[in-house]
This record gives sequence, C-alpha cells and structure tokens, in this order.
Amino acid sequence: MGRQNLRILSIVAKWLFILCLPILLLTASIAWAANSLWLYNYGFDKYNVSQTTGLAEIELEKAAKGLIGYFNSDEDYISLTVVKDGEPFELFNQREVIHLKDVKGLFWLDYRLLLGTLIYALAYAGVSLFWRRKRYWRRLAWGVVGGSSLTLALMLALGIGTLLNFDQLFLQFHLISFANELWMLDPTQDYLIMLFPQGFWYDAALFCGGITTGLAVILGGVSGGYLRFARRRAVPW
Repeated sequence: MGRQNLRILSIVAKWLFILCLPILLLTASIAWAANSLWLYNYGFDKYNVSQTTGLAEIELEKAAKGLIGYFNSDEDYISLTVVKDGEPFELFNQREVIHLKDVKGLFWLDYRLLLGTLIYALAYAGVSLFWRRKRYWRRLAWGVVGGSSLTLALMLALGIGTLLNFDQLFLQFHLISFANELWMLDPTQDYLIMLFPQGFWYDAALFCGGITTGLAVILGGVSGGYLRFARRRAVPW
C-alpha cells in the first residue's frame, strides 16, 4: 500500500474515531440509565407512583428489578407479577407487554452501538498508543478532543431542544422509533405509564445528558491537558 493510501486511511480512521465518540458516550449513558435501579426508584418517589398505582414501595422495586432483568434477558415477552391489596396479579396487560418488547429492541440496539463503537475506539487508541511514536499519541489526543467537542455540541443542541419543547421531542421520538401505536397508553388504566409518567422521561433525558456531558468533559479535559503538557515540553527554555 502506497504512502498516499496510508495517509488517506489514517485520516478516515481518525474521523471515524471522532464520530464514534459521541455515539459511544451517549449509548453508554443510556445503558447506564436503563440499568440504574436508583433512577427508577427516584422517579417512583418523585412522582408519587406508589399512591398512583396503589403498589407498595417494595412491589415497585420488584417491578423495577423485573424490568431491568427483562431488558437484559433473552425472553421475548415480560411476565411480571406483583402484589396489590394482598392479591397477586400480572402488572402489564397484553398491549404493554408487546410495547415493552419494542422498547427492549431499542435497548439492545443501544447495546450493539455501544459495543461496536467501544471496540473501534479501543482498537484505534490501542494502535495509536502502541505505535511507539509520540505524534500518534498527539493525534489520538486531538481525536479525543474533537470527539468530546462534538459530543458537547450535540448535548447542547439536545439540551436546548429538551428545555424548549420536550413534549414535541418525546412525541417525535416515538413516531420515529415505533412502527405501531402501542405506546399510546391510558394513564388511568395502564400501569406502564403510571410507573413512568412523562416527567420521569424528562428526568431520564437530563440524567443521560448529564452523564454524557460529564464523560465528554473528563475525556476532553485529560486529552487537552496532555496536549498542553506535550507542547510545553517541546518548546526549549
């Protein structure tokens, strides 16, 4: 392979790395949120879900753990039994069960994107670090700074959209993500929407945005610090 081809390949690999970072950080934060029992319990407490559903807090936690377990299992459909007024019953009806299968598909798509971008990012970083040439280290650091900056720009745009009109963004997300209308549930009868009112999803969006932003700031800050340190060492006194 000629020098020119190697240079082109290097540039393409660098830009792929930069573009991978926002996807990696965002999908990591979504996976974190989907598996955060604390976030579920926080929403239950904030929105008085125990009073809305008539379920005791221990049953709500059982439901949260059941959902987390289902999202990470190979089961097609969820079957979750809780106790209300001393009587056990199936928490979700057929419409909710089918919708949760669709939701699980989105989470698994998130996991696949997370895994794919993580593998590429680690491979690119590994090649750069073990190439034993400091200019490749600087190139990696610049790539991280670029990817982190792109992530922060994306989070800023999404944050502004969330603050200005979250309801519309939430609606558009459902219209794009689901090929059916099973997500249109009755808040007076369907437990899924009683467990997770729209306010919960607003908080979850802020949680994911905060985690993504924090990770981008840390990675960008460390890489920027390295570049500054390397530049100072390269300048003779």
